[in-house]
Amino acid sequence: MTTAILLRDRGVIEVSGDDAAKFLHNLVTNDIASLKAGEARFAALLTPQGKILFDFVVFSLGEGRFLLDCPLSLAPELEKRLNTYKLRSKIAVANRSDALETIVFPDATARPEIEAAALAPDPRAEALGWRALAEKGKIAATGPLEDYETRRIRAGVPQGGVDFAYSDAFPHEADMDVFAGLDFKKGCYVGQEVVSRMKHRNLVRKRVTPYRAAGGAPAPGQSIRAGEIEIGVTGSAVGDEGLALIRLDRLADAREKGDAPIAGGVALEFVEKG
Repeated sequence: MTTAILLRDRGVIEVSGDDAAKFLHNLVTNDIASLKAGEARFAALLTPQGKILFDFVVFSLGEGRFLLDCPLSLAPELEKRLNTYKLRSKIAVANRSDALETIVFPDATARPEIEAAALAPDPRAEALGWRALAEKGKIAATGPLEDYETRRIRAGVPQGGVDFAYSDAFPHEADMDVFAGLDFKKGCYVGQEVVSRMKHRNLVRKRVTPYRAAGGAPAPGQSIRAGEIEIGVTGSAVGDEGLALIRLDRLADAREKGDAPIAGGVALEFVEKG
């Protein structure tokens, strides 16, 4: 039987209207204009300096309606920010977090047989299965959150607020290029010039990177040192696996010197991405 897991820390913003697709497409990091009903894409809204303000999964319901699956704590600010950009666009923005909740089906390999406002494979990684937005209490979600977190961490998918700080991290640092959150062929959007420059000039110095600990993984926020040099900070973890925001050049130097990265007294082994 497919396991359903409730993500209590997620909120939902609805954007609807004749200009909804164009509005979102011109604002966020991914291609929304070509998004079809029943599909979902990972995207972010950036500062003009190219740093992540909000990241979300965008579901298309068709007929100019979109649901943005975002961090619950940021939903009110996201609603406010979208309305700031609205100007004369024929759209409506509404916080639906009181009515809808996020349910994940991490072990589903086919479409779950459920009733939901939106349902699609998680666009970031096949290992995360399917993702749904449904009326609160509509779906019996009894699976343990740890099962989802284990899959997310093992797949290397960062979570904002734990693995990187909003308003402080560039999309490449949060691996959005790895997890299909950036479209480098679409037109301009807020922060696009900085993102494009980082890609073409290979300016990415930090990335959220998976690790395995020699023992229980350290708690989030622990400094990671190799010899006398700080090379990063730990993020989310389950068991002996975790994610950390790492300076790639310093990690490479540590490997050349044979210095093992250590956080909280525990040795960490990293697997680089990108």
